[in-house]
Amino acid sequence: MSDTREKILSTSLDLFSHYGYEAVSIRDISSKVGIKESSIYYHFANKQAIFEELLDRFENMAADMMAQLEQAISVGSGMDKDGLGSVCSHFFDGYLMEPYCNSVLRLLTMEQYHSAKARSLYRRWLFDEPLGFQTRIFAQLLPGRKSEAGYIAVKFYAPIYLYAQRWLLCGTLSEGDKASFRADAYRHVRSFSSELEAGNG
Repeated sequence: MSDTREKILSTSLDLFSHYGYEAVSIRDISSKVGIKESSIYYHFANKQAIFEELLDRFENMAADMMAQLEQAISVGSGMDKDGLGSVCSHFFDGYLMEPYCNSVLRLLTMEQYHSAKARSLYRRWLFDEPLGFQTRIFAQLLPGRKSEAGYIAVKFYAPIYLYAQRWLLCGTLSEGDKASFRADAYRHVRSFSSELEAGNG
C-alpha cells in the first residue's frame, strides 16, 4: 500500500478522532497531508470510504487481539489470578491504549450517535466482546460459581470501562492519562482479585 494512502488514513483518523467525522472535510485532510484534494480521490472514492476502511482495520485488529486473549485462556492454560493480571495488561496496553485502537475507540464514542456501523462496533468492542471474554475467564477461575460468571464479569468490567472513559477516550491521549488509567485500573484489579479470594466477589 502506498505511503500517500497510509498518510491519508492516519491523518484522517487523527482528525476524525479529535473533531468528529462530520466536522472534517476532504479539504481538511488534504491540507493536513500536504496534497491536492484530487489526490485524495485517486485513493478513495469519498470521505465515507476512508471512514469505512479505518473501521474495517480496527475490527480486524480487535478480532486478532481477542483471538490472542482466547488462546491465553484456552482449556488447559491454567487460568489463575496471575493469569487474570496478565490478560488485563494485554487488554489495557494492547487494546485500550494501543494508539490506533485508542483513536478508533474515541472516534466510535463520538460517531455512535450518527452511524449505525459505528454504533454496532462501539457496542461490540467496548461491551459485548470484553464482557463475553471476561465471563469465560470467571467461569474458569470460579468453577463453582459458573452461573454467576456473567454478573461477576459486569462487576469487574464496569469500573474499567469508567476509568477508560475518564482517562483514555476523551481528548488527546497523554502519557499522564495512561498513567492515571493504569493506577486506577490496576488498583481495581488487585482489589477485585482480593475480594474473589475472600469469597465476596
